[in-house]
Amino acid sequence: MSNRSRLANEAWESLLTAHATLVKRFAADDVWRGVSMREYDVLYALAKCREPLRLAELNDYVVLSQPALSRLVDRLVERGLVDRTRDPRDGRGVRLSLTDAGRDEQRWVGGRHAVSVARALTAELTDDELRTLKEIGAKLAARTRND
Repeated sequence: MSNRSRLANEAWESLLTAHATLVKRFAADDVWRGVSMREYDVLYALAKCREPLRLAELNDYVVLSQPALSRLVDRLVERGLVDRTRDPRDGRGVRLSLTDAGRDEQRWVGGRHAVSVARALTAELTDDELRTLKEIGAKLAARTRND
């Protein structure tokens, strides 16, 4: 294995370890108010999108298999947080969006979660490091979506 390949794998391992550590820390926070972190991920993804999404489109934003995401969305629909509507461009398709209650829940949890994220990252990283991390994450995400 070349030095560059070894470095790439070490960077990947470091990224995964940091992610796992932070997720455990955030999961322990008292901010979730009846939604799981995975459910919040779906609410957040829907809140960030300008228009309702098909399930396959939503799957691009969350780390779940399509069957698991489908079951999770079913639970959010049953709880009145997500709405299913017919796709106007394809009568067989369904689009997903937040209900007013879902938007309120996402904002409430999201505001508290954002404080926790900021506290965790600013305790460890300088402003320059935060900017670099943001740029690297955006670069990797953009490259992956274009492949």
